[in-house]
Amino acid sequence: MKVAVTGGAGFIGRAVVRELLGHGHGVVVVDDLSKPADALPDSWSFVPLDLTQGSGLDEVLGDCDAVVHLAAKIGGIGYFHRHPAEILSDNNRIYSTVFEAAARVRLRRLVYVSSSMVFESATSFPSLEADLDEIPPPITAYGFSKLVGEWYCRAFRAEHGLPYTIVRPFNAYGIFELPGDEVGNAHVIPDLVKKIVTGGPELEILGDGTHTRCFTHVSDLARGIALALEHPDAEDDDFNLGSDREVSVIELARRIHELLRPGAPFRPRFVPGFEHDVQRRVPDASKAARVLGWSPEISFERGLPEVVQWLAERLEVQP
Repeated sequence: MKVAVTGGAGFIGRAVVRELLGHGHGVVVVDDLSKPADALPDSWSFVPLDLTQGSGLDEVLGDCDAVVHLAAKIGGIGYFHRHPAEILSDNNRIYSTVFEAAARVRLRRLVYVSSSMVFESATSFPSLEADLDEIPPPITAYGFSKLVGEWYCRAFRAEHGLPYTIVRPFNAYGIFELPGDEVGNAHVIPDLVKKIVTGGPELEILGDGTHTRCFTHVSDLARGIALALEHPDAEDDDFNLGSDREVSVIELARRIHELLRPGAPFRPRFVPGFEHDVQRRVPDASKAARVLGWSPEISFERGLPEVVQWLAERLEVQP
């Protein structure tokens, strides 16, 4: 197939593009290069587009068989709290641009990359795809925005016959995600590395450190997204993609500290976190295993050191 990847210059997007190319697909990246870490190899086909502007995508998708839609306003928990209106407004404009163009050119498949944040209100763990029919909607603007994208999938299928697949990555980590200027603008691993590299003897941790996440390597997620695109039984269905290995924030911080400051005392300092911070998020990915043949292959213990070293090098400190 020839596949357009919106947001293909971003953190997950680059991994998806590499995976699709490895499967033999033709790929065109659509991105506005708005993140500091955005960059593309010269060999990749690239179309610069700001999808919030609502034009220019029909010509790109008209030459494609499918689209993997990743483009979105996204960041860490601090970003969610600081820019809720921007997230809702821009992401809805991006959805309308992508879904309407995909319907007009009658693509064979739209793969929508949602988020584990749609499970913000979950109370049973591990969380199944079907649990979304029972739990309240997300509280944060970002989580709600990603859920709205799932409604776009079903609405455009019902009215325009646009085939879709929804995938929900759980806590992606890997190289090519840099820390932000403010705490919480990026995700927790880049944030912690920056604090350890640039901070003093104490490590500031938001909350009490007991929050848990299931970190999933971006290469595993990219493989799952490619399988979801290719598998005929994935059409008009949704899949959780994630590890079931829970890691607390305090355990994560300790591991990163040991990698960057071996032998130095670990001195966490707990400070109040943001208002909306999910205590626990755990996926049930058995459906992806059963239908797609997907399961994570890179353990957290194996994947974390590479990411920490990559980040430390860019902060000009060798671990």
